[in-house]
Amino acid sequence: MTNVHSFHIPVMGIGFTIDTPLKVSRFGIDSVISLVDDILIEKLRKMYCAKFEIPYSEITENTDDFRAKRITAYLDLIYEESLRKFEELKNVTIDSAAELKNYFSLLPDTSGLKKEFRKLTRDSFNLEEIKTWAQDNLTMGSIDVNIMTKVDKENYRKKEKLPTEYNDAHAALRGYANSILNSSLVLSAGMNPRLYTYLEQFEDFYPDENGTIKKKIVLKVSDYRSALIQGKFLAKKGLWVSEYRIESGLNCGGHAFATDGFLMGPILNQFKEEKENLMQSVYEILVKALDQKNRVVPNSILPLKITAQGGVGTAEEHNFLLNHYKVDSVGWGTPFLLVPEATTVDSSTIEKLAKAKEDDLYLSNISPLGIPFHSLKGNTKDLEKVKLIEKGRPGSSCPKKFVAMNKDFLDTGICTASRQYQHLKIKELDRQGLTAEDYERQYNQITEKSCTCVGLGTSALLTYGLDTKTEGEGVSVCPGPNMAYFARTMELNEMIDHIYGRTNVISRNDRPHMFIKELHIYLDYLQARISECQFEITDKQKKYLLTFAANLNDGIAYYQQLFNNLKEEFLDSKEQILCLLGEGRKSLSNLAREIENLENNLAIR
Repeated sequence: MTNVHSFHIPVMGIGFTIDTPLKVSRFGIDSVISLVDDILIEKLRKMYCAKFEIPYSEITENTDDFRAKRITAYLDLIYEESLRKFEELKNVTIDSAAELKNYFSLLPDTSGLKKEFRKLTRDSFNLEEIKTWAQDNLTMGSIDVNIMTKVDKENYRKKEKLPTEYNDAHAALRGYANSILNSSLVLSAGMNPRLYTYLEQFEDFYPDENGTIKKKIVLKVSDYRSALIQGKFLAKKGLWVSEYRIESGLNCGGHAFATDGFLMGPILNQFKEEKENLMQSVYEILVKALDQKNRVVPNSILPLKITAQGGVGTAEEHNFLLNHYKVDSVGWGTPFLLVPEATTVDSSTIEKLAKAKEDDLYLSNISPLGIPFHSLKGNTKDLEKVKLIEKGRPGSSCPKKFVAMNKDFLDTGICTASRQYQHLKIKELDRQGLTAEDYERQYNQITEKSCTCVGLGTSALLTYGLDTKTEGEGVSVCPGPNMAYFARTMELNEMIDHIYGRTNVISRNDRPHMFIKELHIYLDYLQARISECQFEITDKQKKYLLTFAANLNDGIAYYQQLFNNLKEEFLDSKEQILCLLGEGRKSLSNLAREIENLENNLAIR
């Protein structure tokens, strides 16, 4: 499938991009649906069947393999309706001509397709001629899906544990594999060997002799080493990774997977330098595996895309990633939360996001997965959580249980944000005879967990006026730090014009470069980790902190050389960027001294 745009819309939360393809794929824009919440998916399928006058038959929890079947049915519906809209756009009539013109107006000005269309319509608008040309040349955006590999809860029926293939991520994979989609599966949150092995069972993930793969595998990664390990692991099973989607470890939305101090620029540079070696080494393994499986071996090495996302906010940054690092596409996530034509966010949450400044956006510990999570202060799900704590009944009723994976108290698993878990954990705390200070600190660590697997989907229910009796109306939202610089609701064409440099929707003039912003977040992250070790530190922890600081130092040195050598890019901001890099190096030196002095400080205490 040929990309007509140089950006894509990544998965956001559970519900914010749940139906984005239906809104934007006809314009050639790729986007990603989360497969976490089959309950939300089934509610939306029912709604869209009514809207499009399609017969609806409910897939209840009494249906065998209901999770996979719900996902398959929904994805097929989204594809068929997206395709219908796309075919209407290509089937040019007087009524649809404006929609067709919109398709081309959104394309980058460098697009050869856009130039062809302008040439074709320069003197007249011959409907039949344009219709024939459109049928041959227009491309629909890919309807991709995301599975968080570690969100793979075991499931039970009548207290009997079901086989592994009924685990949540396994069932979601099967739901996608059985769909009619010709698109990509984006796997995030690290390697799950059992899930990766399960991929072998589905024909659509294997290449044919021409190298065509109906369902491609995309790995979301934050460093080269992880990409190489996972790519080789899958290649040994005869499966090719068609894209490595590099995401900033901390300057992103949602869950944040911090690297050991490796910054995005050096990581992108390593991928650029090692891409051919990566392709060749993984392909050699793939060929051997396919041969051993008596499967078709492609005639030549398979295509590989490198894409990037996390904190990009200007056309200049967008173009730099494309041109300097040779990435194939750039992900724009957080700003699209303010574009109702593209994402599904309730009006109250949009208003909060538009008003958010730097201090309102923070890296929290609220995720039950125990992974740092970007959040917005004052979101209604957190306010709901605080009220329950004040009532002396902390924790969620846990209506969906998608992350009920902690086994401290039950072999079947409990969610750490649930009332049941927090009640048991606090009782355990009560028996420890802690000081008031230690008790409060540990109590807060227990109760800060929020029911994100519900909260991240509720916004879609509120947007469409669907029943929230089970879920409640609290909304969790997970914007990246970049949200601070986008301050109003935008139309789709405005946002895309901003991406391609045809307009500027950022009114502030103090937004730091994406690389500088990421550096500052990493410095703050290191400071937080040092603070955690003020009262106790092991040799392993100290070694980690020193390695982290050394990698940050190498990253700063790389950026100083990079920006000093640039001749045409970032001319207006280059001097400031270099100044901020110098300040960052000084801050890092101070942090390195703090690390070295940790043991001495402990001895004094």
